[in-house]
Amino acid sequence: MTLYKIFFPLLLTVLFITVSTTQAAPANSRLFREYIGAEGNDVTFSDVPISAKVEFHFILSFAIDYTSSFQPSPTNGNFKVYWDTENLTPSNVSSIKAKHPNVKVAMSLGGDTIQGQYVYFNPESINSWVRNAIDSLTEISRQYNLDGIDIDYEHFNADPDTFAECIGRLMFYLKQHKIVSFTSIAPYEDESVQPHYLALWRKYGHLIDYVNFQFYAYDKGTTISEFLEYFDTQSSNYNGGKILVSFGTDGSGGLSPQNGFFEACRKLQQQGKLHGIFIWSADDSKKDGFRYEKKSQNFLAYKK
Repeated sequence: MTLYKIFFPLLLTVLFITVSTTQAAPANSRLFREYIGAEGNDVTFSDVPISAKVEFHFILSFAIDYTSSFQPSPTNGNFKVYWDTENLTPSNVSSIKAKHPNVKVAMSLGGDTIQGQYVYFNPESINSWVRNAIDSLTEISRQYNLDGIDIDYEHFNADPDTFAECIGRLMFYLKQHKIVSFTSIAPYEDESVQPHYLALWRKYGHLIDYVNFQFYAYDKGTTISEFLEYFDTQSSNYNGGKILVSFGTDGSGGLSPQNGFFEACRKLQQQGKLHGIFIWSADDSKKDGFRYEKKSQNFLAYKK
């Protein structure tokens, strides 16, 4: 505890000086990411089509610092696995990564709800939350042989600076100790959400490899021109970040594939701005045979 308090700020300063001149990861216009396991639809890694011509990230959804009781309550950074553990096991992770060398697997933290109630970011203190999160997430990451973490808290019982400090210190530790090799955040346009992620970006953006911006949280019927404006706005907000474009297969909003999503992607690609595509979620796509997973990967692989 004492060593943590003494050396953590110094180590953080050293890392910031070392890597702050560039963003943590190079652009990868062939990056495809997909959330999986949140909705209990018995989807497996092997169900999802995987092109060898893209970099493919599965994002397990979710690890949550809440109890598993009938009325879940916050546990101050003690995370548990809440994704579909029957179909997405440690051995399943090892198997899909062995079969497809281009596949990496991450876990997402937080999410929207648990058993019908909101999941809140609710630390008792910065130090205690970070300490508990480091311990519990290190254990999960090693058990599942994971490569990264994604931050997807959407409700907050803490101010933006506290969120930034907790998540930033967690990312620093996990990267510094090679427990994960990449990190991402999943903000969306909402006045109660964006301030937290922007505070995190301002102080710890050098540790964040990808911004999984939830463009499907915009209104249904979003047009191509509106989508491109939203993209430019968020690229300005997360200046220097790798902003991934996205859509949902759950009937959510934003610009859908039917209404011009891939046309918008082509325009971004022509401008050198397409850093990758992600989909929410494999659970929802299963019923349609992963039609748009195939199309997204084909687009990234061949439309140059």
